[in-house]
Amino acid sequence: MIYPSIDKILNIVDSKYALVYIVSDRSKQMTKTGYYQMPIQNYKSSKNIGRALEEVYEGLIHVNKKM
Repeated sequence: MIYPSIDKILNIVDSKYALVYIVSDRSKQMTKTGYYQMPIQNYKSSKNIGRALEEVYEGLIHVNKKM
Protein backbone atom coordinates (compact mmCIF):
# COMPACT_ATOMS: atom_id res chain seq x y z
CA MET A 1 0.00 0.00 0.00
CA ILE A 2 1.25 3.45 -0.89
CA TYR A 3 1.73 5.97 1.89
CA PRO A 4 0.22 8.48 1.86
CA SER A 5 -2.94 7.42 0.11
CA ILE A 6 -3.54 9.09 -3.25
CA ASP A 7 -7.20 9.62 -2.29
CA LYS A 8 -6.16 11.69 0.73
CA ILE A 9 -3.72 13.75 -1.32
CA LEU A 10 -6.37 14.50 -3.95
CA ASN A 11 -8.23 16.44 -1.23
CA ILE A 12 -5.22 18.79 -1.23
CA VAL A 13 -4.47 18.87 -4.98
CA ASP A 14 -7.27 19.32 -7.53
CA SER A 15 -6.21 16.74 -10.10
CA LYS A 16 -3.95 13.76 -10.59
CA TYR A 17 -2.15 15.62 -13.38
CA ALA A 18 -1.31 18.55 -11.11
CA LEU A 19 -0.14 16.10 -8.44
CA VAL A 20 2.18 14.35 -10.90
CA TYR A 21 3.67 17.68 -11.97
CA ILE A 22 4.20 18.94 -8.41
CA VAL A 23 5.65 15.69 -7.09
CA SER A 24 7.96 15.09 -10.05
CA ASP A 25 9.30 18.64 -9.84
CA ARG A 26 9.92 18.35 -6.10
CA SER A 27 11.55 14.95 -6.55
CA LYS A 28 13.96 16.40 -9.10
CA GLN A 29 14.78 19.24 -6.68
CA MET A 30 15.57 16.72 -3.94
CA THR A 31 17.86 14.77 -6.25
CA LYS A 32 19.66 17.87 -7.51
CA THR A 33 20.08 19.80 -4.24
CA GLY A 34 19.88 17.12 -1.55
CA TYR A 35 17.57 19.40 0.46
CA TYR A 36 14.73 17.72 2.38
CA GLN A 37 12.11 19.58 4.39
CA MET A 38 12.03 16.97 7.15
CA PRO A 39 14.81 14.98 8.79
CA ILE A 40 15.59 12.05 6.52
CA GLN A 41 14.67 9.47 9.18
CA ASN A 42 11.11 10.89 9.42
CA TYR A 43 10.26 9.87 5.86
CA LYS A 44 8.55 6.50 5.43
CA SER A 45 9.59 6.22 1.79
CA SER A 46 13.14 5.55 0.70
CA LYS A 47 12.69 7.13 -2.74
CA ASN A 48 12.43 10.84 -3.51
CA ILE A 49 9.13 10.50 -5.36
CA GLY A 50 7.53 9.01 -2.24
CA ARG A 51 9.16 11.62 -0.06
CA ALA A 52 7.71 14.36 -2.24
CA LEU A 53 4.25 12.79 -1.84
CA GLU A 54 4.75 12.79 1.92
CA GLU A 55 5.70 16.48 1.85
CA VAL A 56 2.52 17.35 -0.04
CA TYR A 57 0.45 15.31 2.41
CA GLU A 58 2.12 16.91 5.46
CA GLY A 59 1.44 20.40 4.08
CA LEU A 60 5.10 21.25 3.54
CA ILE A 61 4.40 22.00 -0.11
CA HIS A 62 1.66 24.55 -0.55
CA VAL A 63 -0.55 24.13 -3.60
CA ASN A 64 -2.44 27.12 -4.97
CA LYS A 65 -5.81 26.07 -6.32
CA LYS A 66 -7.26 27.84 -9.33
CA MET A 67 -10.63 29.46 -8.95
